[in-house]
Amino acid sequence: MGGSDSKIPLGRGAAGSAASSPGRKRGSPKGRRVDPRALEEVRKLLGKELRRRDLLIEHLHKVQDAYGRLSAAHLAALAQEMRMAMAEVYEVASFYHHFDIVKEGEAGPAALTVRVCDSLSCEMAGAKDLLRKLPGLLGKDVRVIPAPCIGRCESAPAVVVGQNPVLEATVEAVARHVHGRLTKSFEPRYIDYAAYRKGGGYQLIADCLAGKHTREGITKVMEDSSLRGLGGAGFPTGRKWRLVAAEPEPRNMAVNIDEGEPGTFKDRYYLERDPHRFLEGMLLAAWAAGVGEIWIYLRDEYAGCRAVLERELARLKKDAPCALPPIHLRRGAGAYICGEESAMIESIEGKRGMPRLRPPYVAQVGLFGYPTLEHNMETVYWVREILEKGAAWFASHGRNGRKGLRSFSVSGRVKKPGVHLAPAGITVKELIAEHCGGMQDGHEFYAYLPGGASGGILPAEMGDIPLDFDTLQPYGCFIGSAAVVILSQKDKATDAAKNLVRFFKDESCGQCTPCRVGTAKALALMEAPHWDQALLKELSTAMMDASICGLGQAAPNPVLSVMKFFPQEVA
Repeated sequence: MGGSDSKIPLGRGAAGSAASSPGRKRGSPKGRRVDPRALEEVRKLLGKELRRRDLLIEHLHKVQDAYGRLSAAHLAALAQEMRMAMAEVYEVASFYHHFDIVKEGEAGPAALTVRVCDSLSCEMAGAKDLLRKLPGLLGKDVRVIPAPCIGRCESAPAVVVGQNPVLEATVEAVARHVHGRLTKSFEPRYIDYAAYRKGGGYQLIADCLAGKHTREGITKVMEDSSLRGLGGAGFPTGRKWRLVAAEPEPRNMAVNIDEGEPGTFKDRYYLERDPHRFLEGMLLAAWAAGVGEIWIYLRDEYAGCRAVLERELARLKKDAPCALPPIHLRRGAGAYICGEESAMIESIEGKRGMPRLRPPYVAQVGLFGYPTLEHNMETVYWVREILEKGAAWFASHGRNGRKGLRSFSVSGRVKKPGVHLAPAGITVKELIAEHCGGMQDGHEFYAYLPGGASGGILPAEMGDIPLDFDTLQPYGCFIGSAAVVILSQKDKATDAAKNLVRFFKDESCGQCTPCRVGTAKALALMEAPHWDQALLKELSTAMMDASICGLGQAAPNPVLSVMKFFPQEVA
């Protein structure tokens, strides 16, 4: 399971320029002159860190964390220090929402930023009211901005002050955080390394490396369990291990914890409680597929989870129960598109998170050009338990002919929102009654999103459809990552659809015209007093047929669902 940094190619700026202009040192980067003070500040921040191209986003975070912004002088200094073109550094920094670039002569953002989530669940819970009231209350020294889903839909409306989440936020609670009366950062209580080892943790991976299990044996268990990818695609887990293992070495692994889909928060829920169960499952998957090096990609919104993973990875490496492959934790920068596997890989490589054309698939040509095992965090979270309890244990759960367990992220108009572990194939009506405590007082079940923002919208009358992979496609919907948002008679499906399409418009990477232009055009058509349904259907078809990745292909689902199942709202 070994690996080294030697297989990671350097950025193309490292080799210098083939031709130099007069008066310029051979190999020095082109562009603006570098401020010596800014260069010294950047060098101090980077310290002994490598200046590799794939570490660009990590280094941009260091600068932003230290100065609260990315000045033109610091960007130029970073470009020179990393032997990259200024244009390359700028295009990456400007791609991600969480990087604040300040041009020469500009004042820059306020010292503190308050992000108010305005995705569907938070909008339903009063985010618009917060956005209207907070700027005047907090003053000009605080920047208040709307933000896409921050993964805390069960505590809507959710706000982030700096990097500290305010749950079920009120104007007064946000003001207390801003004014320093509540300064303690969020720190989840979880099973740490010592407690996990005491409970038998890491014994299974140690036994595998000691020859007590075979790769074929544990791969067969995963196949028999019917575990499928829980990030949304639903690809059979054991089959994925076989496909990657059949590719030539070296092989990499990339773990996706960039759950930016509105309504989804299950990965954060498990990370905040039992991080080592995830880490051991990751190591088991890597061993089974013959992977030599692992990268974990965590969304920037999860600062508390990042602190936990940094601490626990250090403890794991310091007192390793067995030989470990190199494990790298990479920090996202606020881009929903990086939840798409190839866009995530581009981001890990220090680039803009733009999806790749397929083929080749990442299992063949993935991270740094090598075969890559890509998994959602929750998928590998279940690996240890399935291997210990057996395939039959996991497969025995399920209803309506389905197999396995599903972690449903439920938000909206229910009494008990949150992550609810339930049998695959449960219906939304059963989920509400058995796990969510019923509807909130004064609310009647009207509609639901079975699979987050891109999974479509269905009316309550269709609440008896089993929730699982492949069961919702006949209705133009899908379960995705099992993010279920419940609407009541006080909500409108058209309003929900507009919120979702606005999200897709803002989060489109802009690479392909059908998605970039299509989402903007769809939103404009939906904001008209009467929907031009024929044109919306034509536009949706073009987007689904021609978009490069799942964002543009699935963005029309809310629109089509509303026109099909809620005709009274668009008449």
